[in-house]
Amino acid sequence: MEQRIEEIESRYNELGTQLADPAIVSDPKRLRDVSREHSRLGQVVEASARLRRARQELAEARAMADDPEMAEMAAAEAATLAADVERLETELKLLLMPRDPLDDRDAVVEVRAGTGGDEAALFAGDLFRMYTRFIERRGWKIEMLSLSEGGMGGYKEAVFVVRGDHAFGDLRYESGVHRVQRVPATETQGRIHTSAATVAVLPEAEEVDVHINPNELKIDVYRSSGPGGQSVNTTDSAVRITHLPSGLVVTCQDEKSQHKNKDKAMQVLRSRLLDARIAAQEAERSRDRKLQVGTGDRSAKIRTYNFPQSRITDHRIGFTTHALQQVLDGDLEPMLEALKLSVQEERAA
Repeated sequence: MEQRIEEIESRYNELGTQLADPAIVSDPKRLRDVSREHSRLGQVVEASARLRRARQELAEARAMADDPEMAEMAAAEAATLAADVERLETELKLLLMPRDPLDDRDAVVEVRAGTGGDEAALFAGDLFRMYTRFIERRGWKIEMLSLSEGGMGGYKEAVFVVRGDHAFGDLRYESGVHRVQRVPATETQGRIHTSAATVAVLPEAEEVDVHINPNELKIDVYRSSGPGGQSVNTTDSAVRITHLPSGLVVTCQDEKSQHKNKDKAMQVLRSRLLDARIAAQEAERSRDRKLQVGTGDRSAKIRTYNFPQSRITDHRIGFTTHALQQVLDGDLEPMLEALKLSVQEERAA
């Protein structure tokens, strides 16, 4: 392990030098790739440095135990430091484990209303705002691809790209059916209703990842609907792309330009095709996706948001918190960290 860490530290320093190279700074793609790798390796370098310091302090505390006057205090300190060393060793081992190279990608997130009519659309809107606030907290950027409004101010569908360091790696476990239990605004007798929304998180695909034959596409254009100003219902700017071999259909109407809508629809199509290809290649991930995304039915749930008890439960790992409002305000960190830790421990085992 020590040799591996030395190699990582050498690579980390090399990347740091490259970040000051004008040739790389002037190339956005290379700069992004180098910055991502530098950031990822930096986590290993920092964890290794913390472990070295803890080991040194532990050795010093054990040496002090030979002094009769310091023995009791030194023993207590050594016990605390030994626990720190064990924790840091586990943390470093997890960081050194092989990781999915797609984790560093930007993410395409799709939120859709499932079972529950207008209440499901309202809940999909709540989830969309939750992710928007989380993205703002992280300092990431959001790029809307498609937004379809539902009744009462909710959303039938929201599709957007999240641009930021490790975006797909941090959000990928949000994929699945999210269930809500609450009294809808339309309920006159105070009864609790159950509704659902689906979330799919895909790695953003680059053109080199997926080759799409133009002859295998059916492209339809039509007039946009909904808010959007004078261009709505006056020009055929909305685009629907059907990928004939897979049957995948992507629509986009948010932009006034037909060309821009087509580009955005192709962006989503590439990501869906990449995700489908990976799922087919990796049986384990294929099973995970079927379990997590499902069809929008309330029974295929991964997480429940219970408003009467202000409780959120992630059913995959048994994680429960009563900070429902904080989570809906974008404080997803505790839940995401618990999910990632569970996955890492499973891989280590």
